[in-house]
Amino acid sequence: MAESDQATALRNRVLDVLKTVRDPEIPVNIVELGLIYELTVNDASEVYVRMTLTTPNCPVAGDLLNEVEAKTAAVEGAVSSKVDLVWEPVWTKDRMSDAAKLALDMMGGEMPGESKKDKFFKLGRIK
Repeated sequence: MAESDQATALRNRVLDVLKTVRDPEIPVNIVELGLIYELTVNDASEVYVRMTLTTPNCPVAGDLLNEVEAKTAAVEGAVSSKVDLVWEPVWTKDRMSDAAKLALDMMGGEMPGESKKDKFFKLGRIK
């Protein structure tokens, strides 16, 4: 396997692991939420993640970043992992996948009563 093939395979394994990371208050993984802005793996098998959070006031920010760094560093074949938290560009719900919007009742056609979307808006987690 060529170096670039190894890097691609490692990147795919890291992406699969990132899909297991969830904010405990939002029932959608951080990839589907659109929190991962960049994921790169170089030929030396060093992993770099550039990510954001839904809000700067996220109560689990430290825990989430530590989880991302620990899980990505533990992926088979990864030599190291670096995670940078950024605030630009500002995260908006437009970065969410359709699967995330569906899970949070944000696809339209609201049913009577309080939806998950309403709950997250009230918590200030999604604007």
